[in-house]
Amino acid sequence: MLPEVTAVRYVTPLREGGSMPGLVEGDDHRVWVAKWVGAAQGRKALVAEVLAGEIGRRLGLRVPELRRLHLDPVLARSEPDQQVQDQLRASGGLNLGMAFVSGALGFDPLCFEVDPREAGRIVWFDALVGNVDRSWRNPNLLVDGGGLWLVDHGACLIFHHHWPGAAAWTRRPFDAGDHALLRFGPDVAAADRELGPLVTDDLLLEAAALVPDEWLADEPGFDCPDAVREAYAAQLAARAAGPRDWLPEVPA
Repeated sequence: MLPEVTAVRYVTPLREGGSMPGLVEGDDHRVWVAKWVGAAQGRKALVAEVLAGEIGRRLGLRVPELRRLHLDPVLARSEPDQQVQDQLRASGGLNLGMAFVSGALGFDPLCFEVDPREAGRIVWFDALVGNVDRSWRNPNLLVDGGGLWLVDHGACLIFHHHWPGAAAWTRRPFDAGDHALLRFGPDVAAADRELGPLVTDDLLLEAAALVPDEWLADEPGFDCPDAVREAYAAQLAARAAGPRDWLPEVPA
């Protein structure tokens, strides 16, 4: 289970993207980026955030710490924007907290350089989880002195929006045509040799185990949250097993 934190103060909305996350102060005296269960994307976006993010972390990529974030909707009273208030009130209870990376800058592919090995690892990971939200228009990458941080994985794992057709997704090619790191010559072949063997059943089940029961309960076609976790792990295991012809061909 992910560690828990309770929001004690709502700081400000982050007016980026459709989910409109916010900054909150936790009872641990740290600042967290809150992803709301009451946002338009709903709980499946939070499932994708946890599962994809924790897979990335286990593959050695830099993903900010994640927490189960508890919110008392009374904190909405400090927010003057009615739309944001409504979203907070709809998100009482369990949400997702992502550690705020203080001092980090948003990644701009025209302003920063990325090593082809690291670029390849990130493109490979995005291809594995089907991340369609890492384009040059919206990289969802942060930069600090230690390198790149990967954030915002709510658009991954699109298959979970239609489980009856999920099996076809395991062979779906990944389109990297507008990927934010394409211009750096990502060495996807080297990343495949390095990361492919790491995607084991144990790794996938370990990451899936961190998704809260509350976001998996009552999923149509499944008897219990553990059955949903096993389905996620099976999907990703089948994709990783090969042949990995879904990997993008990146020009040298």
